[in-house]
Amino acid sequence: MRPGPAEAEPATVPAKATQAGETPARWAWVERAVWTDRMLTALDQHGVKGGKWYSLIDKVHAPANLLAAFARVKANRGSAGVDHVTVERFEARLDENLDQLHVSLCDGTYRPQAIRRAWIPKPGSRGSR
Repeated sequence: MRPGPAEAEPATVPAKATQAGETPARWAWVERAVWTDRMLTALDQHGVKGGKWYSLIDKVHAPANLLAAFARVKANRGSAGVDHVTVERFEARLDENLDQLHVSLCDGTYRPQAIRRAWIPKPGSRGSR
């Protein structure tokens, strides 16, 4: 007797297949607050077209990511930018500042300010970079 459609052989699973949410050990170094399992799986399976992500804003506007970024700036003893807002001043109203930043990133009204140029002397030379 031939098997009917309901009795057909089950599909085979490729040997390299992983469960959803399983990320290879090679991604252990990434910042988990920023890189989701879905993003890492996409990188493993498809790579990045042209070697670049074309949009990063949607990957950083989560409040947890903004808080992690602030923590890194504070740990590095970051200095004030062109707006002259120090880390201490930003931290004094941290929740309000992060909420405002989150909203402006989400609704597309965020406009980065110019960066502050700092010349760094080149070792063994009179030039700067």
